Amino acid sequence: MNNIDFNSLFTFIIVARERNFTRAAAQLGVSQSALSHSIRRLEEKLGVRLLTRTTRGVSTTEVGERLFSNLGHLYGGIEDELKVLNDLKEKPVGTIRITAHDHAINTILWPKLSKLLPEYPELNFELSIAYEFTDIVDSRFDAGVRAGDQIAKDMIAVRISPDFKMVVVGSPVYFSTREKPKVPQDLMSHNCINLRLATYGGIYAWEFEKKGEKLNIQVTGQMIFNTSPQGLTAALDGYGLCYAPEDLVQESIIKGDLIQVLDDWSPTFPGYHLYYPSRRQSSAAFQLIVNTLRYTNQV
Repeated sequence: MNNIDFNSLFTFIIVARERNFTRAAAQLGVSQSALSHSIRRLEEKLGVRLLTRTTRGVSTTEVGERLFSNLGHLYGGIEDELKVLNDLKEKPVGTIRITAHDHAINTILWPKLSKLLPEYPELNFELSIAYEFTDIVDSRFDAGVRAGDQIAKDMIAVRISPDFKMVVVGSPVYFSTREKPKVPQDLMSHNCINLRLATYGGIYAWEFEKKGEKLNIQVTGQMIFNTSPQGLTAALDGYGLCYAPEDLVQESIIKGDLIQVLDDWSPTFPGYHLYYPSRRQSSAAFQLIVNTLRYTNQV
């Protein structure tokens, strides 16, 4: 009994539901003779007669009706679930979970993905801010976003932004009583706003580069935050120097609310990439996300 052919059981359910061999064979895509053989093999295996053929069609025996009543709804549930899975494959529905830095979410993901919401009402997003490296498979994320040089080799990576610069900025109020730093080492005498990153095991060292020379400076100051926006707010309020993506502070620089320093030492980092485990069997929803976020203005 343990080695019952479940395909034969499914065949029986269809025949019992349709009450007609011709319709059942057409639905299953097999010949009537193959269908009859499958039913006969199942009856022999079970040792009972399940169906009775008449001139008007097919009817279930008492045992057959009992089997159909108990199993029919189970197979119906399987069919419904398979239909849902097919819908997920064919049209953008369901929830896509992405983990990313808040800078990437605010400047890339949300501006692009928000435009999809009115057109695809069955599509949902979960955007989770994380500064540490996240195992997206173990944490059940569909994808993650990181700079291009931080992605594991076994991941598929799709560029979603151009390269970006990191700059040091301070407010006019801050510089009204302090000299502007001329080289990165001068930062040691300034009140710098630090960022604690779990990925780096502690306080993030500010990175600089000039003509191939690279420096990492462990700055000090009165304030430490574990996300970037609060540090930028503190810099705008005149409490210290902030190390931030250039695009994030550009408007404040143009308006005169912030002053950029050490411009010739500002490093360029690889642009953000969307990364995920495999190209195989991706849903229509996920493929839509990839195509929407893909950066197409590469030189």
